Amino acid sequence: MTDWSLEKILAGLHDDIQQRLETIRNAIAHPGTKGDASESVWNDLFNKYLPARYRANKAHVVDSRGAFSQQIDVVIYDRQYSPFILHYEGQVIIPAESVYAVFEAKQSANRNHVCYAQQKVRSVRLLHRTSLPIPHAGGTYPPKPPIPIYGGLLAFESDWTPALGERFLDALQEDQDDGKLDFGCVAAHGYFHTDDEAENYTVHVGGKSATAFLFKLISQLQFSGTVPMIDIHAYGAWLAQ
Repeated sequence: MTDWSLEKILAGLHDDIQQRLETIRNAIAHPGTKGDASESVWNDLFNKYLPARYRANKAHVVDSRGAFSQQIDVVIYDRQYSPFILHYEGQVIIPAESVYAVFEAKQSANRNHVCYAQQKVRSVRLLHRTSLPIPHAGGTYPPKPPIPIYGGLLAFESDWTPALGERFLDALQEDQDDGKLDFGCVAAHGYFHTDDEAENYTVHVGGKSATAFLFKLISQLQFSGTVPMIDIHAYGAWLAQ
């Protein structure tokens, strides 16, 4: 027999995330500092528990044509095959080809924050992504199509009553194109997701939502496969400008 309890370990992970977000909500008055602290909670979670091939950071995303996304609170990106990530004066800049998922992090979920998250996600998905043929022992494989970039919203609580009810779902449905939010977590209330190309959302209310959402995210990333082979020369062309 062992004194360990998997149930308590997994429950404790959620409780820790929720408590940290609640403390930030109650103890920090400055909006910018509060936002930075909330983003840090989620990025720390992903960097600790996602497989080592992934990293999470607050960042801008750039494409080889020189277009930039808006600043994204949480970018989950490849660190195994990506040839470069730029760091400039404390800012992280990630090539569009390396991105797996992007999230907006807020203290609360409401219609304005859902809309804002959709705008942030759209600014990443509209970027150009390159893909080169993949060499192998017998020749080359054709260029891999860019993988879908997941988008979502992360929050501590909801301004709606019920928290994840019809008005929340109506807000999610307002953009089912480039700004679509595929899944997310409202730690105090539950988490949500959509499957593949489906427009209907599944909402899980209560439970240990931060842990359940983390497992859902890991599962989705497993099915994403690997990012395409980036054309580094397309970025290097800017050196000749």
